[in-house]
Formats: sequence, structure tokens, C-alpha cells
Amino acid sequence: MYASREDIGYDFGDESKVGSKPIKPNPNIDGGWAWMIVFASFLVHILIMGSQMALGILNMEWLEEFNQSRGLTAWVSSLSMGITLIVGPFIGLFITMCGCRKTAIIGGILNALGWILSAYASNVHYLFLTFGVTAGIGSGMVYLPAVVMVGQYFQKRRALAQGLSTTGTGFGAFLMTALLKYLCRELGWRNAMFIQGAICLNLCVCGALMRPLSPKDVNEKYVVRSNSGDNQAKALSHSAETIKSNGVLSEEPANKEVVKNEEVLDDIKQIEIGGKSRIGKSMYGLRILKTVSQLTITVRKGFGIWYSSYFGAASLFTNRVFVAFIIWALFAYSSFVIPFIHLPEIVKQYNLSSQNNIFPLTSIIAIVHIFGKVILGIISDLPCISTWNVFLMANFTLVTCILTLPLMQTYISLAVVCALIGFSSGYFSLMPVVTEDLVGTKHLANAYGIIICANGISALLGPPFAGWIYDITHKYDFSFYICGSLYMVGILFLFMQPYIGKKQSQEKSTEEAQA
Repeated sequence: MYASREDIGYDFGDESKVGSKPIKPNPNIDGGWAWMIVFASFLVHILIMGSQMALGILNMEWLEEFNQSRGLTAWVSSLSMGITLIVGPFIGLFITMCGCRKTAIIGGILNALGWILSAYASNVHYLFLTFGVTAGIGSGMVYLPAVVMVGQYFQKRRALAQGLSTTGTGFGAFLMTALLKYLCRELGWRNAMFIQGAICLNLCVCGALMRPLSPKDVNEKYVVRSNSGDNQAKALSHSAETIKSNGVLSEEPANKEVVKNEEVLDDIKQIEIGGKSRIGKSMYGLRILKTVSQLTITVRKGFGIWYSSYFGAASLFTNRVFVAFIIWALFAYSSFVIPFIHLPEIVKQYNLSSQNNIFPLTSIIAIVHIFGKVILGIISDLPCISTWNVFLMANFTLVTCILTLPLMQTYISLAVVCALIGFSSGYFSLMPVVTEDLVGTKHLANAYGIIICANGISALLGPPFAGWIYDITHKYDFSFYICGSLYMVGILFLFMQPYIGKKQSQEKSTEEAQA
């Protein structure tokens, strides 16, 4: 029913299938320090995503404090959540130039600063800048490195590792909600935000734990994926192999430029040695020149790689399936948040408030969502299972639940559908794995940055779009049907790409054989 792993050219860590020579792995890959990376990513999801899931507590405090409309006040949390994801492509540039560790530490400081400055807000527009923009950018600078580092440290158990780390979102939602409720009740919302800012400084500790792999380990891991990419040209006319080969070719001028710049640095060193023997004062100026030259080289090289990934000959957009993946991401996240918006209305319409107060339907989604991430990760890591197939099955299950939820009229039926929504939405933990399989570890930061940017746009515009549909139709059902239908189109578009690419590749091979 679904495309096989050979059809889409995925590598699932089985080297015997790709004909590559066995490489002795680093003990920290799939073990050792890799689990510290998972722990650090878990804490990042608690502090970043968990805090954003609990912003409803602060939203009520802001409504009471500033006496503004609900729509205007809601934009504070929407900006924070949306910008966290939308800045993904630009954070990829920072990761390319500075690495994941430095990017995460800087982001942790920026996020904490946003929380602390927001404690002194005098109006909602002030919060737009301090919390929505400042804290949002800081969150993005920590979130993307946390996901990328897990992908770099794991080869065979990537889905399980990503699943475990992303469960921090669910745990964080419960912990941060309880914490912010207590702090707001006892100390007021301003002091609560100040304390939360201090807590978020722990993101710097999480960033410090993101110890980069040595270039040798990264190259060995990339070689395994490059070897598996040889079969991908048979499936897709614009495959990840094309990106990789183009990437290597496009780096040759950059390498020549680096060699030239290194020669300049050697000359500077020689001048510095001569300067020591002549005048001690010139050493300080030469050292500054040397530092500036090294920084210039790093920035130019990083920007060159980042630019080529998006706009050059090695552009990620030459991968047909990856482009379909982006289109899918534009519809996926908004469909997931629709139940959270309209479930209270459904419960009220069918007089189920008493049962829902005992065990809220949204809590069922959140709890089962945690288990869904881990279980889907374990299933995807089985040698006989394709991550791609699991990902598509989970998406089909989720969109089916979105389309059928308005038809449920009893608490039990709604609870079952909500449980399925929570479990199937666990595919979020597979998104970094699927992205890495499509483009390789080398391009993961830039590629996943684009994906979460598309999710951010969906998160930012999806809820207002659903509200707009409700205002026109005065029925919540149409929000589910329209958003669910758009989501289904994105899934089908993603589902058909491997087959289209395979057919075009076969036709091209037939034409070449006849010629």
C-alpha cells in the first residue's frame, strides 16, 4: 500500500542493505553521551514547549491587567509560539556558523531576558516586543539545536530518541501549568514571569551539554547515509543524492577560498612573529586583525553553506519529496490545534460538561500524546518497519479523526476519538527522523528549520482561520471539515510524490536505454 524504504531511498541504519563497509561507531553514537543529549533535549522541551502550552494562565492575567480585547491579548502567546518555529531557517544559519552549543546558550540567555523584561510590561504592545519577539527568538535558538543534536548522536535508535526527548512537551505542559498557577496566585503574574525567566536560564546549561561530535564522527555517519542514497536516484528524479552531490561540488570553490584565507592567516602569523622582535605594540593590533580574519572566514563559510542549501545549485528545494513535505507541514499543525479550540463548544452543545469536568477531553489528548511519541518511535526503529510508512499511517489516522470528531455525540465516543488523536499526533517525534532521511544529517539543521517554519506559519494562522470559518458559518463542524480536507490534500500530495518520482525515473531510464 505504501512506498517501500527502497522507493524513497531511506537508510535505517542497516549497512548490509546498502553495501557499505562496516564502520566502527563512536561509543557516544546510540549510547554514552548521546543519552545526555536526549536528556538535555527533554529539558528544553519542558522549558520551551511546556511553558508555551501553559500560557493560558498568563493570558488570563494579562486580560485582567490591561483590559484589552481577547483577540489582541491572544496575539502575545501566538507570536511567541509562531516566532519560535518561523525563525527556524535563520537559526539554521547560526548553527552553521557557530554550532548547536553556542546557538543554544545564546538562545537561553535571550529567552530568559524576554521573560524578565516582560515582568515590567505596561501594556500589551510592550509584551509583543519582549515576550512575543525576544523570548520567541530565544526559544527558537534553543529548540532547533535540541532537535538537531539528537539526530546527530543517533543512528539506529533515532525515532526512539526523538520520541523520548519530545515527551518533554507533555510533561512540561503539566508542570509549567501547575507552577505558573501557584506563582501567579501567591506572588502575582509579574513576579511569576521574573522567576520563570530565572528558571529558563537553565536552557544555557542544556546548551552546554550539547557537546559537538568530532568532524571524523560526523563524516563517518554522513558516509553511511551517502552510500544509502545511491539507490534513491532510482526512485526520485530530484533526490537527496542530488542535493548531496551538488553540495559537494558547490563546496569546492568555498574550500579554495578557505585555503586562500588560511594562507593570509599564515602571513599574519609570520608578521606577528616579526612584530614581536621589533615592536611589542604591534602585536595587539595584529592579534585583533587575526581574530577578525578568522571570524570573517567562519561567517563567510557558514553563510555560503546556508545560502547554497536554500538558493544555490545544492538547494533543498530540488528534492521533490522535501517540497511536498513542506506543503504538508503548512496544513498539519493547524489541524492538530482545531480540537483544542472547539472541544469546549462540542462538550457544551451535547451537555457533557459534568463528565468533561471529571476528566477533560483535552487532557486525554495530552496524556495519550506522550505515549504515542514513545510507542511510534519504538515501532519505527524496528528493522522490518519503515519510518515513512509509520509516519503516513499516523497522519491518515489523525486526519480521519479530525473529520469524524464532529459526528460524535457521547462522551465515550469523543474520548475514544480524542485518544486516537493524541496517539496518532505522536508522529511529531518522527518529523526530524523523516527530514534527516530525506536530506541527510549534513543538511538536517537547515531542512528542519524550513519544516518548523512551515509549522509556525500554520500555528500562527490556523486558529484565526478556524475562528473566521466559525464566524461565517456559525457552526464548528465546518472548521473540522475544511481544515481536515486541506490536511488530507497535503497528505495525499506527500503520499504520491515517491510514486511520481519513481515513474519519471523509470521513464528516463527507458529513454536512455533506447537511445
